[in-house]
Amino acid sequence: MLRFFRKIRQQYVQSGAFSKYLMYAVGEIALVVIGILLALAITNANEDRLTRNKEHVYLQGLQRDFMASRMKLVELLRVNEQNYAEAKRIANYMSNEEEVPTEQELSELLFQAFAYDISFNPNNSLLAEMISSGSLKDLSNAELRKQLTNWNAFLDDIARQEADLRDQREKLLDIFREDQYHIRTVLDQVGASEEIMGLGASRGSHSNLDVLNSTAFENSLMIFILTSILTETEHYQPLLVELDAILTAISSEVEE
Repeated sequence: MLRFFRKIRQQYVQSGAFSKYLMYAVGEIALVVIGILLALAITNANEDRLTRNKEHVYLQGLQRDFMASRMKLVELLRVNEQNYAEAKRIANYMSNEEEVPTEQELSELLFQAFAYDISFNPNNSLLAEMISSGSLKDLSNAELRKQLTNWNAFLDDIARQEADLRDQREKLLDIFREDQYHIRTVLDQVGASEEIMGLGASRGSHSNLDVLNSTAFENSLMIFILTSILTETEHYQPLLVELDAILTAISSEVEE
């Protein structure tokens, strides 16, 4: 095509028809410009396609991670609720002198209330990689980018609350490290000594029922129950709401 224009241009230059030559020169320039614009359009279309494909891969990975994190959080809510429910049963025994648990019942309550520490460990590796590499900008949904950016702030808040709850739990366990109480009795009666630790039966049984009369234990127990409930209502449940909002936003993008 360009060779054709050159021949015509030479003919008009030689014949002295300058105005016609100028028209064809402009046409030749326009053709070059159109070719450049088409090449740029194709390049941009390819880049957009690659960006969209990359975004889709990221969105699918984030969807898997946040769904796994949601399952972990739901399980954590269940464990935390079980912990403070059993702790409340101990507290009720302490406030009711007419009803006294057996040693077996007390051991089971103590183990179920304080044996399991709780800590939210979300699947966060892909999001962390996206933030560190600057790939978060590849997500076209501005609101989703904002939600993902704020996610770590939620996790920091959760970590502080869990540290506080862990501290209250440790204070309760410290009471059982004193001479008058016996952790071994608890472990023996719930089967943890043999099944988990591989230990044989202890030489003698020591009662822990007197802990129900301990003011120090009751004070720590009250704080533990309150902290556990606040961890659920003020931290885990709002986190679950935020997590569901993120999953909804990701799902809408994946389905487009």
